[in-house]
Amino acid sequence: MPHIKPDDLRQIGYQLFETAGCPPASARAVTDHLVESSLYGHDSHGSLRLYEYVEQIRDGIFDPKGQPSIVSERPCTVVVDGGGTMGQIGGTFATQLAIDKAAQYGVATATLRNCGHVGRVGAYPLQVARQGMIGLAFCNAGHLGRQIAPYGGIDGKLSTNPISCAAPRRNADPILVDMTTSVCAEGKVRVAHNRGEQLPEGRIIDHDGNPSTDPEAFVGDPPGAILPFGGPVAYKGYCLSMIVEILGGALSGQGCANGETVMQSNGLHLTVYNIEHFVEMDSYFDELESLIRHVSTSRVDPHIGEILLPGDPEYRTGRQRQEEGIPIDDTTWGHIVEAARSLGLDPQTWSQ
Repeated sequence: MPHIKPDDLRQIGYQLFETAGCPPASARAVTDHLVESSLYGHDSHGSLRLYEYVEQIRDGIFDPKGQPSIVSERPCTVVVDGGGTMGQIGGTFATQLAIDKAAQYGVATATLRNCGHVGRVGAYPLQVARQGMIGLAFCNAGHLGRQIAPYGGIDGKLSTNPISCAAPRRNADPILVDMTTSVCAEGKVRVAHNRGEQLPEGRIIDHDGNPSTDPEAFVGDPPGAILPFGGPVAYKGYCLSMIVEILGGALSGQGCANGETVMQSNGLHLTVYNIEHFVEMDSYFDELESLIRHVSTSRVDPHIGEILLPGDPEYRTGRQRQEEGIPIDDTTWGHIVEAARSLGLDPQTWSQ
């Protein structure tokens, strides 16, 4: 399994996407998003997508030269059409519009439709928090409805439907919640499949509804399903998933899950809160740090070993992988090499 330095992986991504037809700025934006995702440990939304996006460009699923545009806007809302572009381009564009509006009006919501896979949804609230505001995002997969079983069912009918929130801290990394409403993301099952690894119990069921730890039970034919999160109270995860369908799908205009087996576009709903329109910034920071100190006084569960803040696993993994490189399983690396050769690039020139 190769370990690729983050800067080297960025150069690989830039080459791939520019050669596939992306303008340099778009190639950089998408690649930087994917590399940060893998740095944070979300390879399902990072290195795995390098070759997938190239394939999708070649298959005409989205337009590498597409540009997002505003469909309609009011003081506190904006509706964005991605123009068929890569999702990270549309997502970043819509997020910045919401930030700019919230800076003036206090609260603003942007919705996005008609673009490619937006990637790691946590990137967009984090974009907000890095500018000193709070971001909250809901993201569905349009009409795609084949991955997640509803509570009480055994057939995949919903998508992973992530929710993310990020909030700034004083002199520290933002609080970051980035979670699917399913037990895990579909990409994480495929990463395990590529690595030849088993899944933890309670993640998936096979086509007949039997629990399984074999990723093949999900990705095979006939396919299985991923479960909504919550274990014995998975009804809660299922309910949250339905909320994401309403906000990310119906309200964005991209549409809700209806059984399509190929995703045409994510539907994204993002709200930005300008803290200073509610309380003084120092007051907000003081309360947040007080909360963190209070939570940290709990006795530690020896089975877990430490108390983590939301986002700590990502930031810790990011620091480690910045030093040690990003691990890429042999199957994924082989697909990246194959995608490069299909574009006429020579992977032997790449650093590993």
